[in-house]
Amino acid sequence: MSLIYKAGTALLRRMPAERAHTTTIKLLRAGMGPTAPMRDYPMLATRVGGLDLPNPVGLAAGFDKDCDVPDAMLSAGFGFVECGTVTPRPQTGNAKPRLFRLYEDEAVINRMGFNNKGLDHFEARLTSRKNKVGIVGANLGSNKDSENRVADYVTGLVRLWGKSDYFTINISSPNTPGLRKLQGADAMDDLLGQLSEMRAKLAGDEPSYPMFLKVAPDLDYAEIERVVEQARTYGLNAIIVSNTTIARPDSLRSVHAGEGGGLSGQPLFEPSTDILAEFYAAAKGKIDLIGVGGVGSGAQAYAKIRAGASAVQLYSALVYKGPQLVTEICDDLVARLKADGFKSISEAVGAGR
Repeated sequence: MSLIYKAGTALLRRMPAERAHTTTIKLLRAGMGPTAPMRDYPMLATRVGGLDLPNPVGLAAGFDKDCDVPDAMLSAGFGFVECGTVTPRPQTGNAKPRLFRLYEDEAVINRMGFNNKGLDHFEARLTSRKNKVGIVGANLGSNKDSENRVADYVTGLVRLWGKSDYFTINISSPNTPGLRKLQGADAMDDLLGQLSEMRAKLAGDEPSYPMFLKVAPDLDYAEIERVVEQARTYGLNAIIVSNTTIARPDSLRSVHAGEGGGLSGQPLFEPSTDILAEFYAAAKGKIDLIGVGGVGSGAQAYAKIRAGASAVQLYSALVYKGPQLVTEICDDLVARLKADGFKSISEAVGAGR
């Protein structure tokens, strides 16, 4: 079956990037997605931010913006799936074209702008999968024209409470003007303070759902230390490092290198792993980290783990390598753990690159 999906991936790559993506979602909704071979990965079972995962390889937000195909992606072998970004009201996003493949660089540039169908649709989709197995999270954002962005995040938390297995607070997308300002100290205090207060009210005497923070890859060390401290102060369970970058490395060769938006894929691997290691040094084991950016192989997933990530997420690599990549990464991680004498993922976290 892997040959079929490799052929399908090649055909999709001939389509314009956004059309290929929407076609992929339609095919998955129609039940035409891959099913990962049955594997027993006891070494890969891990606990991250309060979540027990069968393996540490997650699907990053952006692929399934409207929570249309989380179970299809779990069937493809992902240990957890993050849907979104979802905003309270539907929005069309930025003008097209807004998604570009950089083939020579195994990269993607997007300036989608949080296009999604809104909370009503997202909530209905989560409700429809009640009692199904598998960890599915909601990546929360704010509407572009919102007069109160903090209130948008709180609204998302309230609406999806009890339906999503965890929540990610996305304040690091470069494609919504002004959003990254929420990473400032005072703005983050306001945002995380209100979310923490509402979270406590919603949980009451019951266990709370995990809440993660997704950050940009261009913070300096002083900012990293401050973000870690604020995340811990407000009871967040993990930090996702990192979102796409607005930087453009000189190494880029594609004709699309100058397009505006967030760059993801292979060029982001080294800088995002460097900042992950800095977050790990600042966190001192007091908050879990999830590594994102350029993960396209078992070696790169393992490098993120050894740099300090308890789990990883990927998306862009699927464009170039297809859905069988997840199983390939898991198989490779098992081999690398055994070769280094580790009995579990947790033993390898922060072991050094």
